[in-house]
Amino acid sequence: MKFDKVSPQVDFPGLEEEILGLWEKTGAFEKSVRSRPEDRPFVFYEGPPTANGRPGFHHALARAFKDLIPRYKTMQGYRVERKGGWDCHGLPVEIQVEKELGLEGKADIEIYGVEEFNRLCRESVFRYVEDWQKMSERLGFWVDMEDPYRTLDGSYIE
Repeated sequence: MKFDKVSPQVDFPGLEEEILGLWEKTGAFEKSVRSRPEDRPFVFYEGPPTANGRPGFHHALARAFKDLIPRYKTMQGYRVERKGGWDCHGLPVEIQVEKELGLEGKADIEIYGVEEFNRLCRESVFRYVEDWQKMSERLGFWVDMEDPYRTLDGSYIE
């Protein structure tokens, strides 16, 4: 059997765009879910990132690991809907906003105003959502972000 020669000048970014375009055009992720029976679910909720900072290499590695089990279970015939979300709480969020405002601890926050501080924290957690979505797409990380769960929503908390 003779194989076609592969060009030594491979355009990897071009191939990436071509494959991502094909997946988008064909609805590959959605089909991978819909083609599996509803009565055979494997529930996967992504441990959500906080989008108050740009994603880095360590986030790409985590995304790759988080993609392994859902893909494996999908190949076994399970319906894996892969619900994505955003972590909107926690000390990293508060520390970042404190740094941005030049505050140092609880007393400074109270002087600044707790309500306004909380508002800025809520805003900050969505600052880099587009960067996160682009990174996830380029990695081929399939997750449903059309209606993400957000840890600041009352429906999530209750």
